[in-house]
Amino acid sequence: MANSRWRRLGAPTMAVAAAITLTGCLQNPDSGSGGGFASDAEPEEGDGAVTVMGAFGGAEEAAFLESIKAFEDESGIDVQYTPDQDFTTNILIKVNSGDAPDIGLFPQPGGVLQMAEAGEVVPIDQYLDYETLDSTLVPGFLEAARYEGRVYAAPMRMAVKSIVWYPKAAYEEGGWNKEPANLDELSELADQIKADTGKAPWCIGWESAQATGWVGTDWIEEYMLRLHGPDVYDDWVAHRIPFNDERVVQAFEAYGELANKEGNVLGGATGILSTPFAEAMTPAFQEDPDCYLMRQGNFATGFFPEDVQSNLDEEVGLFVFPPAADGFKGQPILGGGDLATAFSYDTDTIEFMKFLTSDKFGGEWAAAGGWLSPHKTFDASQYPDETTRQIAEMATTADVFRFDASDLMPKEVGSDSFWKGMVSFQSGDQTAQEAADAIEKSWPQTDGDTATETGSGR
Repeated sequence: MANSRWRRLGAPTMAVAAAITLTGCLQNPDSGSGGGFASDAEPEEGDGAVTVMGAFGGAEEAAFLESIKAFEDESGIDVQYTPDQDFTTNILIKVNSGDAPDIGLFPQPGGVLQMAEAGEVVPIDQYLDYETLDSTLVPGFLEAARYEGRVYAAPMRMAVKSIVWYPKAAYEEGGWNKEPANLDELSELADQIKADTGKAPWCIGWESAQATGWVGTDWIEEYMLRLHGPDVYDDWVAHRIPFNDERVVQAFEAYGELANKEGNVLGGATGILSTPFAEAMTPAFQEDPDCYLMRQGNFATGFFPEDVQSNLDEEVGLFVFPPAADGFKGQPILGGGDLATAFSYDTDTIEFMKFLTSDKFGGEWAAAGGWLSPHKTFDASQYPDETTRQIAEMATTADVFRFDASDLMPKEVGSDSFWKGMVSFQSGDQTAQEAADAIEKSWPQTDGDTATETGSGR
């Protein structure tokens, strides 16, 4: 099987892993550090086919296949893609049974880190030029897949979350600030909109059935990055500081000052929990808007009214969620993406990984819409509209990019107690300190111990 070809090289052992210090620097095979496999091992000759497994299907699958046609024609390599809606579960099953694909496309980095710890993944420095790749990517993107000082996946798609959307015509008629320099100016903007219109400035909705609360985690992540910077953010994600650290509580409170301020949010503080997240901004597109600002990722356009979607450049405006005046000195971006990981080590897999993780991949997908390149050097003229180009520019000009924290935390926290804690805080059932305390108690001890060895590479 594909995976066995890599395992024969000698996967990293836990003893070797424990000896590797978290220096934050890439440990190259040639340096003799880390990895536990022969750094001079040559890849096996490919068999003319590369198997790929990912989570996306439908129109996204069609756009992906269109984007690799030229590669297949020029290389002669047959790329065989299999979509799986339950990818996160089934990729683990396939790997554990020795039936792994050559490449996995992970929508979250947690699975990559788990498999890196188990020695199931080929580190990217074994077959990619790390320095060249890192120089073209949005700063900080590779940190999401770093384990024991080495990186085990590279991005092939990016999502940007730190976007504030507004209804263009009404907003421009109001003459309001289109580029607040910091969170203080953002607060002043909200006050100005309230004074001028008598309406709530913010459109916020969290309702998402059993997943209600995930939108709230994004807000805390935004504030953690802005108030305390990427190093503290990384320590929080990896549980090197507890979840109820005073800086995390401060992020909760900063969000609360925006969301719970009288008249700031359509429907009030409790209305946030009952408003479906996909409908949060719909009232902004009325002839006389009921709210004006929404912080949400680039995927939000798919929930806008059809007439807005068909004319984005004229209907919506946007600006980046700004930094804190007294916080991190720079513009951070919160986001996510799909990460390509190699389970086999042969010439065909390497050739496709080089293409898939380069700035040459994705032009056809970009033109179809709904896809962003993680590369600063990607040809932005391939995006279908100015709105998408603006979003891409937000990320490529940012000072640092960090992956969604809840996607990096143990599932007991990131997709359970963190969500529940946000609901308890937003409903007023718990204070910021109480919510953070409850989430901290839920952190699994064994995962927490492991997490201190993963993530940012600090």
